[in-house]
Amino acid sequence: VQLQAFGGGLVQAGGSLRLSCAVSGLTGSTRALGWFRQAPGKEREFVASIRWTGSNQYYHDSVKGRFTISRDNAKNTVYLQMNSLKPEDTALYFCAIPRPGKVKEYAYWGQGTLVTVSS
Repeated sequence: VQLQAFGGGLVQAGGSLRLSCAVSGLTGSTRALGWFRQAPGKEREFVASIRWTGSNQYYHDSVKGRFTISRDNAKNTVYLQMNSLKPEDTALYFCAIPRPGKVKEYAYWGQGTLVTVSS
């Protein structure tokens, strides 16, 4: 499984960005895809996840109402629409996939895309 995240950049507070994660090598056992982020000097944290089938989505409290995760199964791509961005959203954003058949044991990671929000 390979993941490639892109779409990061520099944006002013209050602005928007859309991140994309292109996935290859998926199997029928892929259950979910998640977005995580790591700010300088901080630990990596969960941002959002989506089931590969169905409509279940999950969000960290800090991004609820501002971020939306979605997927395009035909393109094997998952998106993270980020609105009303805040300086504290500045981080390296990663997409990841759990182990086959699992929904939370993330094992496959992309290289990350940097989001910088200026105040």
